[in-house]
Amino acid sequence: MPESVLVVNAGSSSLKVKLLPQGSWMRVERVGGASTAVSDRGELTPGPLPDQSSAFAFALAELTQGSEAEPPTVVGHRVVHGGTLFTQPTLIDDEVERELQALSPLAPLHNPANLEALRAARQQLPNAVHVAVFDTAFHATMPPHAYLYGLPLAYAAERGLRRYGFHGTSHDYVTREAAAFLGRDRAELRIVSLHLGNGASAAAVDHGVSVDTSMGYTPLEGLLMGSRSGDIDPGLVLHLLRTGMTVEQVDHLLNRGSGLLGMSGVSNDMRDVRAAADEGEPGAVAALEVFTYRLKKTIGSYAAAMGGIDALVFTGGIGENDPRTRGAATHGLGFMGIELDQRANAAGHTLISKPGAPVSVLVVRTDEEVLIAEQAAAVAADLARRPAADTQASGRT
Repeated sequence: MPESVLVVNAGSSSLKVKLLPQGSWMRVERVGGASTAVSDRGELTPGPLPDQSSAFAFALAELTQGSEAEPPTVVGHRVVHGGTLFTQPTLIDDEVERELQALSPLAPLHNPANLEALRAARQQLPNAVHVAVFDTAFHATMPPHAYLYGLPLAYAAERGLRRYGFHGTSHDYVTREAAAFLGRDRAELRIVSLHLGNGASAAAVDHGVSVDTSMGYTPLEGLLMGSRSGDIDPGLVLHLLRTGMTVEQVDHLLNRGSGLLGMSGVSNDMRDVRAAADEGEPGAVAALEVFTYRLKKTIGSYAAAMGGIDALVFTGGIGENDPRTRGAATHGLGFMGIELDQRANAAGHTLISKPGAPVSVLVVRTDEEVLIAEQAAAVAADLARRPAADTQASGRT
């Protein structure tokens, strides 16, 4: 790996940057408003940061303050949606920027912010190698029967209407780490990975490649989430539109007013919902039941799709920190060989399955930045080995 790789992860109103291998990091919140910042050195008061460019400039200055090292030579950018065009980490040039701009309608809540931060970084670190790493790329190996919707094929292909999947970098990282912990080659394992946070998704990783995942054309499909509905009947959307709701209102309902928040009426935070459920609040109880039922159903369906299961991995804020969710999601799955060691689960050990159980159940802390840095560094190393005339961006399909 180069002396330093800067990893950039921009949200609609936030920016997180991390310098590796040093480990220095900063997260800026409320970009465009009364901005706040926290770093590995503590809280900071940046003052107003009107856009991603100013937020990036502030974060870069703070991370490299007092450092005698040169500025980062490689920058890895998390980009949520790569469509069918980008299925590998990709060297960024002006043409790639234009192509990413064209993909923004596929992920309007994510890609525009990713692109704004990317442009700022390229302007402020013009001598660095900039690499895009896509959330969707890990799932590019899904077979057609997993990614196709039941739509006319030509119509869907022309418009890119298919399942893409997200959280790919996290699923890639934690399944790799789980296999390493078990002392096994990932290429010989059938793994179900559950990334459970405010956004939640599952992935079926069969002998090292993703063969199915719960999110689809957008991150709205699949599991119940913090404020997203997950799977619903498309006819329900038509009904809402026909009975007076606008497209924007339906969008807000499904993306920001549903899930744990909408069902419980309490919060999108699992800790708050669980506390309310413990007090007997019916909405919170129902939200937890739906959340864990969908997990259990997905574990079973992915095991069926792969012809069995060797390991089950929990990650994300909920997956890593909530033993009760892990217990509820696996309760009754002993017939599949999934049995938890209750003490290990409560203690948050890495391996939480019973000794000798056929299926290993693990808790793995995700670290997407590490994998983004590794993949960006690999692209930079490949670029350095090329003939000087051959600088065309790689990574497109």
